[in-house]
Amino acid sequence: MKLKNHIKQHRARLDLTQQALAEKVGVRRQTILAIEKGQYVPSALLAFKIAGALGMNVDELYEIEEEGKP
Repeated sequence: MKLKNHIKQHRARLDLTQQALAEKVGVRRQTILAIEKGQYVPSALLAFKIAGALGMNVDELYEIEEEGKP
């Protein structure tokens, strides 16, 4: 299983840069980049912070993707 996210799309919708989102949630820009690329799975607390900063619920922003299934 893999945790897929829609951060980049919702960040763009709000015209937020990676840096601006990172500052809102208290992490570095590289952390946001790694999460967006699926290279880093955020802690539950960070996932909630990101969702809140984007005005969303966690379940709207993240989804579990099973291997081999779209």
